[in-house]
Amino acid sequence: MRYCNDSVRRQDRLLEEARAVEILREGEYGFLSMATDEGGYGVPVNYVVSGDTIFMHCAPEGRKLRAVMKNPSVSFCVVGHKRIVTEEFTTEYESVIASGVARVVESDEERRQALRLIVEKYSPEHLEQGLQAIERSVHRTAVVAIEVERLTGKTKMMR
Repeated sequence: MRYCNDSVRRQDRLLEEARAVEILREGEYGFLSMATDEGGYGVPVNYVVSGDTIFMHCAPEGRKLRAVMKNPSVSFCVVGHKRIVTEEFTTEYESVIASGVARVVESDEERRQALRLIVEKYSPEHLEQGLQAIERSVHRTAVVAIEVERLTGKTKMMR
């Protein structure tokens, strides 16, 4: 994953790389944006990061999978800190955008591992039940992986 903010218009609002990676790894959810024949398509998803790869699960058919298979170039946005500053008519925020290539995970082993990571992130106190749920539903669960090629980060904090 290459951290590159060259294309960020407001160079005074760049987010430090370590914080950008932290936001990506620890975010509660992200927005996956794709191109479809009907136009742009974005959807909020739960996800987990392993190395330079973002994993998310979904149904084994649907618009998201069709979009990824037709055009695997995607972007993924996660928002960290955010606060509306009403008296200043602005918003404090931290956000990152990961760009990369998405693929549908074919290997049962990689799919199980990704689902396990998702359970560990969102339900660590219920790991055993989560592993049982994975085994009950792995045959009807798809996993999408995004190989992150580029990460950018931006922030605005009131002084």
